[in-house]
Amino acid sequence: MSAPSRASRWGLRSIVLLYLAALIVLPVGMIFFRTFEHGLSQPIDAVTSSDGQNAFWLTIVCVAIAVPLNTIFGVMTALVLVRQEFRGKALINAIIDVPFAISPVVIGLALFLVYAPRNSWLGGWLMDNGVQVIFSTPGMVLATIFVSLPFVVREVMPVLQEIGTDQEEAAETLGASSWQTFWKVTLPAIRWGVTYGVVLATARALGEFGAVSVVAGSNLTMPLFVRKQFESFDLAGAYAAALVLAILAMVVLLGMSYLQKRSARSVDAGEDEDRELPGPGVFVPQPVKEA
Repeated sequence: MSAPSRASRWGLRSIVLLYLAALIVLPVGMIFFRTFEHGLSQPIDAVTSSDGQNAFWLTIVCVAIAVPLNTIFGVMTALVLVRQEFRGKALINAIIDVPFAISPVVIGLALFLVYAPRNSWLGGWLMDNGVQVIFSTPGMVLATIFVSLPFVVREVMPVLQEIGTDQEEAAETLGASSWQTFWKVTLPAIRWGVTYGVVLATARALGEFGAVSVVAGSNLTMPLFVRKQFESFDLAGAYAAALVLAILAMVVLLGMSYLQKRSARSVDAGEDEDRELPGPGVFVPQPVKEA
């Protein structure tokens, strides 16, 4: 197969760049421009208002609860799906992808039907015990957890399949417990998969609108605050809040890019730190070489 010509290479690059510019660079650039078009005072007043600050911190709370929970759940679920064989495994594997397939608005409606006091016994029982889920922070956190659930699982599973079980079995042979094997061998081996999953889950949680809007009531996260300001014809406030979200998303993506480069350097350098395990001796996991 002959190599593509110089003209075809530049043509493909131009198409890619134009596509990205039209769909991403230009719209995001317009947000920056419109935010500061008439000075700094209006956008600063919007994001530092009581509603703006409450929306910002409520967004952070939802992310701070949802992402760690989904990280723990994601690692556990990936281990179960990759390392164990049991009936119903395919069903669980399919359920993990439900948030990808269902509209976020439908997810919010489903949570409403389950947890609203007047719609279900569970919601009524929780309300009777002083716990309000719908139209309060718990419901918004649940919606955020739901939509960001699959990312850590889907990033960790391929890594577990790739590394196999040889090092884990060797550690157990040398006297390590299951917990020690996980912390000393498995977790370091899957750390980049976990990291990528956390970054993607964070980005998804920051920008969630549909599911949260159904269960939020009068509460506002940053995406809901943007809609409120836009519908109130406070365009400066809407642009400013959107800019804050864009900056947060870019910070997350830049962090992911940095981690990808660091991971690539680690692989190229053959980085493999020694890990000591309690037991009859010291176990140093080494890459498995194919015969």
